[in-house]
Amino acid sequence: MSGFKKFLMRGNVIELAVAVVIGAAFTSIVNSFVADLLTPLISAFGGLPDFQNLTFRVGSAVFRYGSFINALISFVIIATVVYFLVVSPYERLSARFARAEISATRECPECLSEIPKAATRCAQCTTQLSPVD
Repeated sequence: MSGFKKFLMRGNVIELAVAVVIGAAFTSIVNSFVADLLTPLISAFGGLPDFQNLTFRVGSAVFRYGSFINALISFVIIATVVYFLVVSPYERLSARFARAEISATRECPECLSEIPKAATRCAQCTTQLSPVD
């Protein structure tokens, strides 16, 4: 039981739970925005009464493609918001704080093979070299 308690109390599990709750709340806001504001506005310009009511029948099956259009618009809005408010700032911040990789090797001037910077002799062609700091 103590292992399970440790698992639940780890930081990333709690952060993930908070992210799921916030994501669900944000999804309901976006779905409401799409269903109640955006799709009526789009349908007003397109001449359609409402996307939610768009259906077609094949036999006794009813296909509600209007609901699919609403869900698709919701997905595009959520993906756009997540990209511009989370992914893009994170990438910029990561690039700012990323350390420049310092190469530990250099090229032998004679045979052009990769050798350590501190090497005094090339392992491939045995050329005498001066070490580089």
